[in-house]
Amino acid sequence: MPHAQLDYARRRDTLRALLPDHDPSLDALLVTNLDNVRYLSGFTGSNAGLLITADPAGDAIATDGRYLTQVAEQSGDLRAVIERDVAAALLAEVPGIVGFEATAMSYADHARLAAQGARLAPTTRLVERLREVKDEGEIELLRTACAISDRALAALIEEGAIRPGATESQVARRLENLMYDFGAEAVAFETIVAAGANSAIPHHRPTGAVLAAGDFVKIDFGARYAGYHADETRTFVLGEPADWQREIYDLVRAAQAAGREALVPGTDVREIDGAARSVIEAAGYGEQFLHGLGHGVGVEIHEAPTLGKLGSGTLSDGAVVTVEPGVYLPGRGGVRIEDTLVVRGDGPELLTRTTKDLIAL
Repeated sequence: MPHAQLDYARRRDTLRALLPDHDPSLDALLVTNLDNVRYLSGFTGSNAGLLITADPAGDAIATDGRYLTQVAEQSGDLRAVIERDVAAALLAEVPGIVGFEATAMSYADHARLAAQGARLAPTTRLVERLREVKDEGEIELLRTACAISDRALAALIEEGAIRPGATESQVARRLENLMYDFGAEAVAFETIVAAGANSAIPHHRPTGAVLAAGDFVKIDFGARYAGYHADETRTFVLGEPADWQREIYDLVRAAQAAGREALVPGTDVREIDGAARSVIEAAGYGEQFLHGLGHGVGVEIHEAPTLGKLGSGTLSDGAVVTVEPGVYLPGRGGVRIEDTLVVRGDGPELLTRTTKDLIAL
């Protein structure tokens, strides 16, 4: 069934209103990015297209016969076209010029459809720009995803699963199982558990490496709930922290606080990255902060905006973003601290609530 908190028809109307300014020649828009189809219709099948026309009565969703029942349940307010070749089926309904998602349609598909007589014009990230600002229904789903993640991590710690002798893979699988136990529909991405020297690898994949006393253990994880993703990282230490471990942990924590405080609507995204990065650079670890500060999160785990040196634009009120600075010392270990937050005019709303104090296990 469609999710009661999400107004898909309103989203389609908002997109429809953008089309004349974007390209007045367009008679309709063909949406084939499946995340965008879900965002605009609620449909979650693996083969779908959506047609947005000037008149809402002309909107239609296409999918194949496998999803005949599902499309009626999830997108019952839309006329359904049941055809395997969803793009061709929808384009056949519009004699004029149809915009297509240039980042979603392959060159081969474009050539095939054009050869069939379709009149196509490229569009770029129209729906993605709408997705950047979340409505309150979306934010509530993100709160739930983050709460599931926090609860699972608390249970993992409580049962003593992060301990010397366990492997990275064992810890990762247990955390993922706990997220399912607490209501996740899926994990948001492959859980990262990185121990010892592996914690200095920003996106290390868990292996059979054994956790040992004195290790940093970096855990980057999240639950997916009703299509919305949580993203959180915490770094622990097994046993009493060494002085160097306290130094870089405290540094990353200070940088993360600076990044959170910079989440002000209207701020250039590069300035937000700079607010956190300058803290790390001042301490002499600038070259050990190897990635951008953060990214948008929603129906995709990585979406607009990008908070980093290569980002562009300003931060919008209602965006949901991560703030995740890190310092990585090859051969020794690394620290990353990451939260998911809602950008608000009166200050960011924190969705991931696990403590950021250094926990020794």
